[in-house]
Amino acid sequence: MTQQRTSRDADRRSFGPAALARTLAWLRLCAVLGQTATVVFVGRYLQLPLAEAALFGGIGVLAAFGLAVLWRLRQPWPITTTEVMAHIGVDTVVLSWLLYLTGGASNPFVGLLLMPITLAATALKLRDVAVIAALSCAAYLVLMQWNVPLAGTQLEGTDARTFGLHVLGMAASFAISAVLLGGFISRLAEALREKQVETQRIRERALRDEGILAIATQAAGAAHELNTPLSTMRTLVAELRREHPDGVLGEDLALLSSQLERCRETLRELVAVGKAQLEQAGERVSVADFVNGCGDRLQLLRPEILYKVTLPDDASEWIVEVPAGLRHAVINLLNNAAEASLANDSAEVDVAVAREGAQLVLRVRDHGRGIAHADRLGTRFESSKSTGLGIGFALADATAERLGGDLVISAADGGGTETRLSVPLQSVRLTIH
Repeated sequence: MTQQRTSRDADRRSFGPAALARTLAWLRLCAVLGQTATVVFVGRYLQLPLAEAALFGGIGVLAAFGLAVLWRLRQPWPITTTEVMAHIGVDTVVLSWLLYLTGGASNPFVGLLLMPITLAATALKLRDVAVIAALSCAAYLVLMQWNVPLAGTQLEGTDARTFGLHVLGMAASFAISAVLLGGFISRLAEALREKQVETQRIRERALRDEGILAIATQAAGAAHELNTPLSTMRTLVAELRREHPDGVLGEDLALLSSQLERCRETLRELVAVGKAQLEQAGERVSVADFVNGCGDRLQLLRPEILYKVTLPDDASEWIVEVPAGLRHAVINLLNNAAEASLANDSAEVDVAVAREGAQLVLRVRDHGRGIAHADRLGTRFESSKSTGLGIGFALADATAERLGGDLVISAADGGGTETRLSVPLQSVRLTIH
C-alpha cells in the first residue's frame, strides 16, 4: 500500500494534462522512428526525389524536443494545460513542415493532423481542444495552398504507379489512425469503467456510514434509557441469589448476574469510546495485553470457545495506543468467528498477530463452513447467520477504513474463513520498549 505507487498509478490511469504529456512523449519518439524509416524507404527504395536534408532537419528538431520533454517529465514541477498545448503545437508545426516538403495536402499522411485533436479531446477542456483544432485546420489550409510537390507523384490521368503510391500512403495513414484511436479510446473506456466501479464503491460506503451514524445515534439514546432498568435487574438478581445461593437456580442466577454486569460494562465502554474520540486519546497497552484482553472478553461471551493466540515473542514489548472503536471491532470479528465455528460443530478460533512492513496485522480464523458474498459485508448490513444483524463486520470495516487500514475476508487453508485486519503502525503509534 505504498502511497507513492498508488498516486503514480492513479495518475497514469487518469486523463489529465500530465498523463497526456507522457502519452505524447511516447508517441513523439515513435513518430521520429516512423518518419525516419518513411523518408529512407521513399528516397532510397522508391527512389523518389526528396529534400532529405530539410526532412531530416525537421525530424532532428522533433527528436531533440522529445528528449527535452522526457527530461522535463522527470522534474517535480506540475504539468499545466498550457504546457501540454505548447507540446501539441510543436508536434503540429513539425508535422506540417514534413508534409509541406512532401506534397502538402495531397500527401496521404495529412490525416495525421487529426491525431492531436483526438488526443487532446481525451484530457483537455473543450476550449483547449477548440484551439488545437483551429491550429490543425489552419495547417491543413496552408498545406493546400503552399507545398513542395513530389516529382512524379502528381495524379496525371490514370497513372497506375502514381495512384498505387497514393493508395499505399492512405493505407498506412489509416492503419496508424486505427491503432491510435483504438488504443486511446479503449484506455478512455477502461478508465471510465474504473471510475464507475469506484463511484459505486464510494456510494455504498457512504450509505454504510449513514447507517452506522443512525445506529450510533439510536445506541446513545438506548444506553441512556437502559441504565435504569439494568440497575433494577441487578438489584433483583442480587436479592434472588441471596435467597437461592445453591442448586441449579443459583447457577442460573449467577450466570444472569454476570451477563447483566457485561451489559453495564458495554454501556460504560460506549460512553468511554465517545470521550476518547472527543479527546483524541487512546489507551496505551502492549499488543499482547490488547489481544489477550479481547480474547478474555470473547470467553465471557462464548465460554465454550477454545481461543488460540499466536503472538511474536516480543509482543509484550510492542506498545500501541488503541484508537476508539478498535477493541470493539476486534471483539466483533472474534465473536463472528466463534459463531461460525460453533455452527460447524467446532469450538476453535485462531488468532495471529504480526508486523508486515508498516502495517500491524491481526488474522482471525474460524473453522466454519466458509462465507459467501464476502465482498458485500463491508458496505451492506447483511449477515450469513439467520439471527445476525449484519452490522458487526460493517462496523469493523468502517473502523479499519477510518484508521487508514483495511479488512479482507478470504477462504482459509483447510476450510473455514480468515479475516485479515490491518492498520498502519502510525495509526496505533507503535513503540517497542
